[in-house]
Amino acid sequence: MKKSKDEIIVETMLNKMFEIAGHNVTFEDIKGRTDNWYQQWTMTEEQNKEWREWGTKYLKKQKHLLKSYASRQMAMFDMNYGLKIETNKTI
Repeated sequence: MKKSKDEIIVETMLNKMFEIAGHNVTFEDIKGRTDNWYQQWTMTEEQNKEWREWGTKYLKKQKHLLKSYASRQMAMFDMNYGLKIETNKTI
């Protein structure tokens, strides 16, 4: 079955989140899970900021949104699906 544009956007955003956070996980690994899978992995505040900036630009382009609206949508997406922030992680 062909994926909708929104499904492709969600899949791409989650894959990019795992990539930026340095986890060898993809959308396919978490698809269909109903547990709190996003608590299983962490990302740093810097990685979260990078992902949110990337996601805002991506949403703006894919959905033809104003930057402020894309930023708000990204913030909501992060709140719902973003990985847990690990504040004391040293690189």
